Amino acid sequence: MLRFACVALVVCASLASVPPVAGDRADTGAAATPHHGPHVVAVFPDPVADGDTGEYVVVDPADGSNLSLSDGETRVSVPPDGPVALSATPNATRNLVDVPVAAADLWLGNGGEQLVLRRNGTAVDRVAYETTEEGERLNATTGRWTPRGLTPREPVATGSATATAFVLPDAPGVPLETLRGADRRILLAGYTFASARVADALLSAVDRGVRVRVLLDGGPIGGMTTRQREQLDRLAAGGVDVRLLDGPHARFSYHHPKYAVADGEALVLTENWKPAGTGGRSSRGWGVRIDSSRTADALASVFEHDAEGPDAIRWRDRRQNATFVEADPASGSYDAAFEPSSVDVERVRVLTAPGNAGGGMRRAIAAANDSVDVISPRLDPSGPYFESLVAAAERGVEVRILLSNAWYDRESNRALVDRVEQLRDRGLPIEARIARPSGRFEKVHAKGAVIDGRTVLLGSLNWNRHSARENREVVVALYGDEPASYYGRTFEADWAAAAGGGAGAVADWRVHATLAAGGLAAVVLAGFVLRQTVEFDIGLETE
Repeated sequence: MLRFACVALVVCASLASVPPVAGDRADTGAAATPHHGPHVVAVFPDPVADGDTGEYVVVDPADGSNLSLSDGETRVSVPPDGPVALSATPNATRNLVDVPVAAADLWLGNGGEQLVLRRNGTAVDRVAYETTEEGERLNATTGRWTPRGLTPREPVATGSATATAFVLPDAPGVPLETLRGADRRILLAGYTFASARVADALLSAVDRGVRVRVLLDGGPIGGMTTRQREQLDRLAAGGVDVRLLDGPHARFSYHHPKYAVADGEALVLTENWKPAGTGGRSSRGWGVRIDSSRTADALASVFEHDAEGPDAIRWRDRRQNATFVEADPASGSYDAAFEPSSVDVERVRVLTAPGNAGGGMRRAIAAANDSVDVISPRLDPSGPYFESLVAAAERGVEVRILLSNAWYDRESNRALVDRVEQLRDRGLPIEARIARPSGRFEKVHAKGAVIDGRTVLLGSLNWNRHSARENREVVVALYGDEPASYYGRTFEADWAAAAGGGAGAVADWRVHATLAAGGLAAVVLAGFVLRQTVEFDIGLETE
């Protein structure tokens, strides 16, 4: 699958260079330089087509007239009314843009080009690039290249809601109940899919007249399994619209979110649609079902954007040239320690990557005043998320990091624990532990945080640059005492067990609020400070 390339470029606007934007691709939190006059909006110089048919430059004339655009060899006039795409092949370009197209004898070089926009002969905007990546478009305002068809999204605030908070493997029934209750629509997005029970629920929905669509990644690490092939064959044969994002010009490195829309409910998970994840047969995961039509519609918009792109391939077409690997499904069995709980959420925000999820999570950490508890399979000690946590600890915020015990994460996680111990020796209030499941789950796969006992972050985004810049990811931020209390309690039990406290131990959590409905109460015990010693193997992420 395509991994975005970094290309050297220079973008100039209104007599001054636009500085390069640091941080995540399309996820920096930095505002773009505003344009109040005529300017170049976008350049698409290298379409996936013979002879680069369909290449174009979008110009916004603003209030300007007597405009021309030059590449140093050719000068063309710019129509004065509204944003317009200038193209030497306008018929092909009309299928690629949603603005009017004007014919212009302008041919763009793939090996570099400088475009100058002039009014009455005076330069008002300049754009230059040194090389291109086939199928990618240059945003002339931000200086970023992204695949055509990818529109970075803003965070979406969807208001208050009632939600069902749950964790896995304790409550595998919640995802199934959500799908079984749909009457109109089910939109299911994932990385992998191998659950016969979820497939049964989707096929039953089709039988009762529900429109069901499934969108997955077409090239997961390790390959698609024969079990996934079997379930997708069943779905397609039963009338489910199954598509996979794949191909050399895919918009994302990986389609990695885990969510579903069922009528007016939104289900957001950290786990994959397979026995190890939603089936409750292996992983510690977090999930939430949000009873909110606004949240459901926000996720439906993400789904429609992704499923209708040029890289969304129907299963029957993808299957023809696919290869498959054998993999045994997880078969663990675990007692439920944490029942699902109905919680009142004061505010919900939907975050996506690429676009805003990484920056939004780091800003939430930067705003912490008291505590940040993180659960994640792994964490890069040189990455921006760990840096954000260290910066919070330097301000006096108590930071705790719970990492996966999976064999393929052990070496890197041991190194992070050692790094954190060095910071503790300097007096910083930060601690990291490696999970000890104690028979309650097999491994940690959740990606979440509880901040100041008031904010919960959960979703598919792994805490690293690649996930935030290159993958499609979905994260929800839940604000309020009740969701923070629920996930804080589950974190506390896992944290205590990681110190040798046993399956039922709950240690030293800073309780900021009462627990959600259901009469649950947080039990505060003495903290454990014993570090765990583990031997590590080297492995790969194969989730």
